[in-house]
Amino acid sequence: MYPTTLAVIALTFSNYVLQPAFQNCLPPYIATRLLATICILFLTWVNCSSVRWATRIQDVFTVGKLLALALIIVVGLVQICRGHYDALRPSVAFEFSQDPSVGQIALAFLQASFAYSGWNFLNYVTEEVVEPRKNLPRAIYISIPLVTLVYTMTNIAYFSSMTPEELLASNAVAVTFGEKLLGMFSWVMPISVALSTFGGINGYLFTSSRLCFSGAREGHLPYLLAMIHLKNCTPIPALLVCVSTVLPVLSTLSNMHNLINYVSFINYLSYGVTIAGLLYLRKKRPNLARPIKVQININGKNKMSLRFFFFLLCDLVDLYSEPVVCGLGMVIMLTGVPVYFVGVQWKDKPKWIYRVKVCYVVFPQEDPSETEPLTASKAND
Repeated sequence: MYPTTLAVIALTFSNYVLQPAFQNCLPPYIATRLLATICILFLTWVNCSSVRWATRIQDVFTVGKLLALALIIVVGLVQICRGHYDALRPSVAFEFSQDPSVGQIALAFLQASFAYSGWNFLNYVTEEVVEPRKNLPRAIYISIPLVTLVYTMTNIAYFSSMTPEELLASNAVAVTFGEKLLGMFSWVMPISVALSTFGGINGYLFTSSRLCFSGAREGHLPYLLAMIHLKNCTPIPALLVCVSTVLPVLSTLSNMHNLINYVSFINYLSYGVTIAGLLYLRKKRPNLARPIKVQININGKNKMSLRFFFFLLCDLVDLYSEPVVCGLGMVIMLTGVPVYFVGVQWKDKPKWIYRVKVCYVVFPQEDPSETEPLTASKAND
């Protein structure tokens, strides 16, 4: 899932950087892939070198992303105040260009969910969060409504000056928006979006490497991925695995919309399985220690069960309407099976494998005092 997502964001970065030079056509295939590869390799080097550099890049480019979106929203609101809101009228906004089907509606959910797929990233770096019991729920409660508001207002701004046909025909919507409304300052938009996607690539590398790192410590991935650099304390093996898996995806799969469908299908499937596991544990092990509890029964209705069936229904409909796309998504996910059996289940590996030293990495020393506050809980908590 993460290599495919990284490929999508890296291709978006390349398209926005190169689009001003190829206004009337698509950027060359080779140039787009090459620039995306260079960006991923550079940010991998940054994340391998220093955690502080990676977090500072993320902070700076997140601020840049919000400023770019704020510019789009302000310009769009000005257009609406001037009376340019024909595309926002219900008669136009809800007009279908073709007869809708259940499969198309389900695919629309998949496409839209990709924009919000980062809502759970903070969970992967919980160990590096100060006071996670307090700050993790607070960050989620603040970020999800904020992102929803910003994305909604951004789309309203787009429709204040562009028709649905223009949006679908554009290879870089923000660039087209800037060319129509910003005039000589239209160059601001491709630069702003490129910076935004650059920070997004950095964030995905940072979180996905921690996910591999944590999975290896729990025995779900080869234990080599649980090693960190001796001096920099960065999970270099996990980062190298992430970048080595994204490059084949980037070079072989070219259709960005299909890539988004792959990721969204796997996301929905993963969310459904996770919720099913949560419901199972709530029933079978009700007194299990839970550092952070989520209330799933509201007014007598099991909201979590409704979400589970929603994700399951979307996956089934998508599988029926787009069997090839969803099938490839399943193939991408199942590539982890042989890795698990070779790296985890195979216990009698040659001894020389354990003596190989790569990138001066070592296994981190576990301190029980660091994990005790997150796992200790009363039976009735």
